[in-house]
Formats: sequence, structure tokens, C-alpha cells
Amino acid sequence: MTQYLKLERPFWENELPERTNGRITASIRPLDSGGLRVQEMLQLMRLGVVPFGTALLALVAGDEPELNAIDLPVLNPDIATLRRTVAAFRQHLADILRTRYDIELLGIYIYPAQVLFCKAAFTDLDDISGRKVRTSSVGQSELMTALGAIPVQVPFAEIVNALRDGVADCAITGTLSGYEIGLPEVTTHVHAMAISWGISIFGANLATWHNLPADDRAILRSSVAELEQRIWQQAEADTERGLACDAGTISCGKDPERPMTIVPSSAADTQQRLRLLEEVVLPRWIERCGNACAEAWNTFLAPIHSITVPVQ
Repeated sequence: MTQYLKLERPFWENELPERTNGRITASIRPLDSGGLRVQEMLQLMRLGVVPFGTALLALVAGDEPELNAIDLPVLNPDIATLRRTVAAFRQHLADILRTRYDIELLGIYIYPAQVLFCKAAFTDLDDISGRKVRTSSVGQSELMTALGAIPVQVPFAEIVNALRDGVADCAITGTLSGYEIGLPEVTTHVHAMAISWGISIFGANLATWHNLPADDRAILRSSVAELEQRIWQQAEADTERGLACDAGTISCGKDPERPMTIVPSSAADTQQRLRLLEEVVLPRWIERCGNACAEAWNTFLAPIHSITVPVQ
């Protein structure tokens, strides 16, 4: 993916050694070729098996649902909202990782917005009732069920085949990654509203972190903070670029034979999003997470999103 190839790998393999005159060197391996289960990354980092690593919050939330508070479906319809959400919850996220998993939080990364692609026309979220939709998390599946759709678990690499073979009618995935894997060949419409962002944390095993010299820790922390800002900028640009590629309004290498229709987020979608967030997404998340999550939401995120949840 663009983030790994353009930003993460060059940073660790080239930029960091240059910044430290070769004192710090690193090797990096993408999650999909490391032979490790993404769902186990928190435990692998806690044990020090992976001393520095990235964990996708939606996938490790099975162990710790509270971690995914900042990337719940339809919580952040645009990147401006996402920035406010992450800023408000960041210190609490760092405290959870440090106290429960012995992980020092160094960065919070995002991917381009995950949106809805469909094989047949639709005008708003209500139109997908009855359709089979590829989802990638429990929260997305609950959201689709609430809309009357049928969630289907399909690996990212199998999305195109699932749509082509009728296993799915729609798919939730990134705007740019959807274009890159060929979704314009098998779908016709794509919604502009972000459903999720694929937020991940980058952290270090706490013992490994404290064993480093203080000046090395300072360089790593400041350098990763700069990398984080570049990743966010790239994700924002790639979100818009992905939609433009899908629509054929810019040249992205291989132009789609049939430009896709971009479905704008309507006033009805905005109302539906708020209703789903308050009546479905938050209550289901708190059912999995418990009162601690309700209290954390009310403390850190309710002031931003103007929704207070009951605490039992």
C-alpha cells in the first residue's frame, strides 16, 4: 500500500539511519508477509516478540474494545472530525496501552477513508437494504445489519472476486485501495462519506523502550511524530485522489473503462449517520466494552460528538 511503500519503509530503512548517522538502524516487514496474526499484535508487542510494531485498532479490539473508540463506524465522516476525535482520546489511549499492555504509544496512523462501493445504483445509505456487503470489522457488520443489509466477511484480497461472483453486492474498503485492486471494473457507484478510517497505533514494548538511551528515545519519538503527520497528510490526499480515480476525473495510470458515479453524502445520510451512531453503534460497542467504555466516552468524546451515553 502507498503508506508502507512511500512512507513507512523509506523512513525506517533510509531516513532514520541518516538522521542518526547510522547509530539507529531498523528492518521493517509488512503485516501481510510477516507470518503473524494481526489480531495478536498487542500480545506480541507486550511480550517483546515484536519490539516495535503497528496494530490496527479495529482488529485488536476483540481483546480490548475500548481501543477502537476513535474509529467506530460512522463516527468520523470526514478527516476534520477524525482529527478532533483522535486529539481528544490520545492521552487516554496511551494510558491504556502503557498500563494494560506494557506498550509505549509513539504514533497514531490512519489509512484513506473506507467507503461503500456497490455494483448497482444507490442514492443514500437507506438504499442498501437487502444487499450483501463486505465488511472488515464487527462494528461495520453491526452497522450494515442495522441498515437492513447482510454483512459478509471477505478478505481484502478476495473483494473483487466476491463482487464478481455474487458473493457480495457491495464492499467497504479504502477509496484508493478500492481503485488499485480494480473495483471500478466490478462496481458502478461509490459513496463519498467515510464509514471508517483504519486507524492503527505504532508503539514499542515498554521494556525495550526504556532500555534505549534517552537521546535515542527522544530522536525516535520526534521522528515518528513527523512520520505520523506525513501519513495523515498522505491519507487525506489519497482519500480524495481515490474518489477522483474511481470517477475517472484524473488519470491514475489505468483509467477505468466505465467511470464510477460518486454518491455525495446527503442531508438524509447525515441524519441517518447520527441516528445510527446514537442508537446502534455506540450501544453495541458499550455492550462489548462495559461501563468503563461508557465513562471514557462521556469524559473524552461526548463533548465533541454531542452524544452522552448512559452508565449502568
